[in-house]
Amino acid sequence: MSEVARSLGAPFKWWVWLAAAIALLFLVHSGGRLELHRLILGPGVQQQAPAAHEDSLLSAAFPPAIAKRTPVDTITDFDPSALPFFARLVTETTQSQSIDPETFQVIAVKESRQVLVEPFGYLADVVVQMISTIELAIWATLLALLVSLPLALLGAKNTAPLPGVRIAVRPLVAFLRAVPELVSALIFVLIFGFGPLAGIAALGLHSAGFLAKFFAEDIENASPHAQEALRGFGLSRLTTFRLAIVPETLPSFTALTLYILDRNVRMATVVGLVGAGGIGQELKGRYDLFQFDHVLTVVLVIFISVVMIDALCAWLKRRIA
Repeated sequence: MSEVARSLGAPFKWWVWLAAAIALLFLVHSGGRLELHRLILGPGVQQQAPAAHEDSLLSAAFPPAIAKRTPVDTITDFDPSALPFFARLVTETTQSQSIDPETFQVIAVKESRQVLVEPFGYLADVVVQMISTIELAIWATLLALLVSLPLALLGAKNTAPLPGVRIAVRPLVAFLRAVPELVSALIFVLIFGFGPLAGIAALGLHSAGFLAKFFAEDIENASPHAQEALRGFGLSRLTTFRLAIVPETLPSFTALTLYILDRNVRMATVVGLVGAGGIGQELKGRYDLFQFDHVLTVVLVIFISVVMIDALCAWLKRRIA
């Protein structure tokens, strides 16, 4: 057995073990600087949060906010006889402190105001914003398709009209992938202003970089026999692409597009943090106001929406395949 082992040789060369040891030392040193031990031991290792603060945070987040409460005096042209469905008027009494101008003593002042309570108002608002976020992701995916398909044709070896065109297109595709969505969203917010248009441009161009790369690889890996036969009949590159390459690559193209759509829905919530549309704006605004019950509602709606879209994309992939 030892002779057989010696004849086979060592599974790894000595330099592989040396490289592994150096990598291990680097990871240990880097992990200490980045405080990775807190992932296992918890945040309390470095700083202990008061129990009262933890309790207040949990109580502020649970239960999630469902109802919407709007002071009547802030509603323009309010009509008490035409309330929304399931809405009701309640009188709230608030207490604040003021200084008596005569005695200069701090006194408690009670104020009463009418509030319009809609039991499912805030949840409905968040769902509407989530639908707008999904619309943003759909338009971004369509933009990515429109940009990526020509780039893929020009960047693939078997469909590029000239080698120089392919050499010029590949760096452009890499640049689109290299710029993060948040960075491009900040730039497009300066160009288009706050709103979904900046998010569509940022997500669409970034996604186009990925789709163009993967589409070009699928086009290059397509079977060359059908392409050679069609070109032998004098057909153009575009016709050859439509008749020989598209039928073979269509399932892969569809799967990649559905993945990008699913990813854009998730990223649309992120670019909203910088004002590029989407439900992320609502999430950031409520977080800045420390309204953690509203934050929890937004997070739950995002989670449920992503799960539903993931299931829909999986169903479409099965149907197409």
